[in-house]
Amino acid sequence: MTSYNESVEDRILAPLTGSSRPFWIWVGALIAIILWGVVVYVMQAREGLIVTGMRDRIMWGLYVTLFVMFIGASMAGTFVSAVLRLTGVSWRGPIVRSAEMITVAALVVAALFIFFDMGRPERALNIVIFGRWESPLIWDVYGLATYLAGSLLYLYLASIPDIAMIRDLVPGSQRLRSALYRAYAVNWTGSVEQRRVLFSALGLMAIIMVPVAVMMHTVTSWIFGMTLREPWNSPMFGIFFVGGAIYSGVGLIVIMMFIVKRVYRLNDLITEDHFLKLGYLLATFAALMVFFNVSEFVTLGYKTSTDASFYIMQMTRGSMAPVFWIYIWAGLILPIVLIALPWTRNIRGVVVASILANGGMLLERYFIVVGGLKVPLNPYEPASYFPTWIEWSLMLAGVAVFVLIITALAKALPIVAIWELREEQHEIESTARVAEGSA
Repeated sequence: MTSYNESVEDRILAPLTGSSRPFWIWVGALIAIILWGVVVYVMQAREGLIVTGMRDRIMWGLYVTLFVMFIGASMAGTFVSAVLRLTGVSWRGPIVRSAEMITVAALVVAALFIFFDMGRPERALNIVIFGRWESPLIWDVYGLATYLAGSLLYLYLASIPDIAMIRDLVPGSQRLRSALYRAYAVNWTGSVEQRRVLFSALGLMAIIMVPVAVMMHTVTSWIFGMTLREPWNSPMFGIFFVGGAIYSGVGLIVIMMFIVKRVYRLNDLITEDHFLKLGYLLATFAALMVFFNVSEFVTLGYKTSTDASFYIMQMTRGSMAPVFWIYIWAGLILPIVLIALPWTRNIRGVVVASILANGGMLLERYFIVVGGLKVPLNPYEPASYFPTWIEWSLMLAGVAVFVLIITALAKALPIVAIWELREEQHEIESTARVAEGSA
């Protein structure tokens, strides 16, 4: 191991061995936001969903929008990490751990927003006990549980070598912490047999998690697509949701990678090349989302049924037009332009494109949920909806929970998989020795 890599490891491990004042201020601020969310949620539980902007005709709003958004964000980790691992991409080392943490945090918060949306959360178990298997809602519950369990297991397996390394660094005086790391390290010594078993388990989990991730986002789309509402009555919803999840997920990885690069001072490890490669993937899925939107609206507009005409007019010239056109131009077109132009094809340009991508996909989920429900089922005036301060407060609290989970995971585990960096360095050195020998 060269001094260069030792320096990188020291910077990655530093937050695990000590806590600065800014760290605790950050954690305190997140906890304060979450506590405010608890107070607001108690108010909502006491008064009922009447304190929100939702009513009988628009019974889903910001909460379900954020549920779908965070389910999409979860695609960032397990799917991208698994694909990179299965394809043997050599530059995955600085990316995969952050991506896996994003998945776990996003799935937990997605489930949280379902509870926010329930008027009687104490009856949540009824959907499991008395739920009908014909309903996509049941499929989504079990899909979410399976996806979360698989993602936790995948993150744990990929962290065992690093947990064992931290186990050896924790002083004996920290008994509880030392005992936890010893337990979760499962006697890892890095032997040939242990490595063989771990690599096999990771390969198997990667193969399993790719279809599980696709299944989760497809089932979420079926909650909408298997209704009789015209705007949702589309077989494209499955591929729409999967494509959009990968698009926003890749963008979230880029944002996370930029934060890690700045906070941990990893300029020599996370390079512009990493951002550009993810930027090309981001632009590809942005182009696919443009194609999906054109295909959907051309098909709907050509047939011009009454409900479809109302929906298209609402999106393009009506009450939802600002949301729709910001999504199209700022959320899809502009990210492609930023990555296509040479003078913006850099770290800053890719990060801005990623922020726009996630903002755009949030708007897309909003007009899918709310815009679809605004189409009248009977000849009456279209309903209106706008989130109240209660909903905005719980949205902020949910985001704070998401960030706090990632912060806690980054405090317990190296934010970058050190053992994978060592593997990558070993492969580079082995290749160099072979090249020298052949010369």
